[in-house]
Order: sequence, then C-alpha cells, then structure tokens
Amino acid sequence: MAFGRTVGYDMSVVISGIEKHSPAAKADIHPGDRLVSINGNEIIDVLDYRFYMMEKKLKLILDSGGREKAVVVRKKDEYDDLGLLFDTYLMDKQRSCRNQCVFCFIDQMPPGMRETLYFKDDDARMSFLYGNYITLTNLSEHDIERTIKMKISPINVSVHTTNPELRCKMMHNRFAGDALKTLWRFAEAGISLNTQLVLCPGLNDGPELVRSLNDLKTLGDSLLTVSCVPVGLTKFREGLFPLQPYTKEEAGKTIDLIDQFADEQFEKTGDRLFYAADEFYIKAERPIPDAAFYGDFNQLENGVGVIALQRQQFMEAMEEFEADEEERNLTVATGVAAAPFIQKLVDEARKKWHNLNCKVVTVKNYFFGEGITVAGLITGKDLIQQVKDEAIGDKILIPTEMLRYQGDLFLDDISLEEAQEALGKPLVPVEADGYQVLRNLLGKEY
Repeated sequence: MAFGRTVGYDMSVVISGIEKHSPAAKADIHPGDRLVSINGNEIIDVLDYRFYMMEKKLKLILDSGGREKAVVVRKKDEYDDLGLLFDTYLMDKQRSCRNQCVFCFIDQMPPGMRETLYFKDDDARMSFLYGNYITLTNLSEHDIERTIKMKISPINVSVHTTNPELRCKMMHNRFAGDALKTLWRFAEAGISLNTQLVLCPGLNDGPELVRSLNDLKTLGDSLLTVSCVPVGLTKFREGLFPLQPYTKEEAGKTIDLIDQFADEQFEKTGDRLFYAADEFYIKAERPIPDAAFYGDFNQLENGVGVIALQRQQFMEAMEEFEADEEERNLTVATGVAAAPFIQKLVDEARKKWHNLNCKVVTVKNYFFGEGITVAGLITGKDLIQQVKDEAIGDKILIPTEMLRYQGDLFLDDISLEEAQEALGKPLVPVEADGYQVLRNLLGKEY
C-alpha cells in the first residue's frame, strides 16, 4: 500500500460497500473510495471492472478523499469476485436511446403509466450482460474499440435496414446510417452478431428487405442470426408516422422472402440464419414450423421459435408423467396470439389425463388496442374484466410475461394480489416452458 499525491479522477467510480470475507475486505479499501484502475487499466463501468479483475493478483489504484492509494488484492481463483459493491450494477447511469424510430412502441403508450415504462434503453453493456438489442447509434469510438479489445460477444443489434438513407429516416437520426459501419468493424474483429429487423409494410420490407438480407450475409461467420419481426401498433398513434399492420397476404409474402434466403443458407452451411418471428406465421395463418427448424433458438427474445420450443418441451414432458384418473379443474388465461396453441397443448394433455378440465380464456388487449396480441402486454384490468366470469376451477394460470416490476405488477400497476382478490381465485404465473406448463396443468409438485 502506498499513498501518493493529491489527485482528481474524472472517470473513476465510487465504491459503495465491501462484501464480508471477500478479497477486497482483506485489503485497505473503504466505502467512499473511488476505483480508478486495475493493473493499469482505467475502470469506467462494469465491463471494465469484470474484464480486468480476471487475474489472481490485482493492483488497484484508488482515489481516497483526493489522495491516490495503491492496493494489492490477491484472489484464490481468477474467477472470484473482488467483493466491491457499487450503487448501480452498471456502475454508472444506463444509457438512453437517442433515436425516434417510427415504430417505437414506447412512443405508442398512453400517458400516466409508471415512469420506468417510458425509458428507452440503447446501452451496449446491457446487450452483453442481458441480451438487450442496441442500434449502434449510441456507441462512442471508445465503446467500439473496447468491445473489440475485450472480444465482447455476441452483440445484439437492431438493424431494421441496411439502406443508410432509409435507416436515418426510420430512426430519425442523421447518424443512423453511418453507424451501420460498426457492424462490419465488429465482424472483421470476430465479434458474433445477432441482428433484428422490425419490419413495417411498404417501408423496409419487400425490395428493401432483400437488400438488407443480402448485405447482412456479407458479415460472414460473425452473423449468428437475423430475426424479422412485424411492427407492433397500438391505438395510441395520433401524430406519429403513418404505419399499417401486416395483412394475411403481406405476412405470407414476407415469410416466403425470408425463407428463400434461409433455404439458400441452409443448403450451404446447414444453418438457416434468417427467421421470421412467430407472429408473422400467426398473421399469415400458417402453421408454426417444428422445433428442428429453429436450430439453437438464438432469437427467442424476439419471438422466434417460442411456440415450437414450448410445443416440443410439452410433448417431451408428457412422456415423463404417468397417466392417472385424478380430476383437475383450472383455467389458463393468455393473449390472442398464444391462445390457439395453448388450447392444442391442453387437448393433447387430455388424451392422457382424461379428467383434466381446463378452460383456455383468450384475453383481448383493449388497453393498447386489439392489434396487440401478445400475452406480455396484457394489463391487469383487461385480465380481470375478461376472465372473471369465464374462469373455472380452483386456479388460473397466466404467463409470467404479464408481470413486470419484481414479478408482481401488471403494466397498469395492478398487483398480482389485487388481481387475485378481484378474480376470487389464485393466479399462478407460469414460465413459457412446455415442461412447466404441463406441471402446472397437472398440479405436480416441484
């Protein structure tokens, strides 16, 4: 340990606490000290911290009340955490989106909802840590170089179109087109990329989609997947860019176009790469492909292959449980898009468990508009109003996606407890996992 001159560090981060019995607790580090560097590497946020602490012996430079302090920390294993605590997980503020995309869902929400629902995230660190998608418009040169240096991978990118001029128009950001170059810089550096395109009829589909898919192919082995998702439109679009939902015919043509690229890629490499979201198949009234179609399911967060995976898991789970004659009475409540598929799973289960009496209730989205069909955007009020007089049995299963804040609030701030009281039955949140769905249908203990 050594004290040096008085210093002032602009980019250091404040240590808010020390975990007991941690490597840091054995060193001369105190809450309020500012972490400046580890082994000579400047620490700005969580990515720097986690990347540079991966050694057994670490030299930390701290700013302790304006005085420089050097501390050596030793760990038993390089993967051990130092034990430093910070006010936020990222160690600084989360970066918000600079774009005003014509299809942005947050711009289509009504006023008066809780503040956190209006935050637009565009933070590359969240992409790496949690799988969030970024537009690349928020990246500084430092961010790009650091990503390449650390080999952070994969990076999830919202592309939408590879036409620079169209991208600027769609995102209302004059730098959006130029930011696309970062995709190829990452690819050249060996960074893996998952990409998504939110498709809007007549804007970035058709010939523009052909251009985008052709351009993305040039990313080579770095390109892991491309998901194509139909734009979601609420009833709160007054004053916004004029957009229309996909018709059955338009959705079908879009699937065919995507499959053309996917089939060609599959013949060359055995991997499809290009996928249409489940919602496209629902809009086109086409059957969802089997699970094998989706490879490693790398785009589940974009609604690609969710139904196929759940169906496969459910059928596999059916083989694990023995048939019995126990009587079961319950309700499943879900969104318009998922209801027909949940009904099919229930029907399959009834073939083996003949006394399974389960009613699937389809909940329409009156809050955002009936064009929004996913279960994750159903409010507590819509759930209560539409399920109360329809529910049967002793419990109601709902998808966990309906709940947001700490898993106990619906989008309209109705709590799980309040909804249960209004419905007169317990609500059981169930993960989008076929195994868990069957477990809950049968009332099996974990």
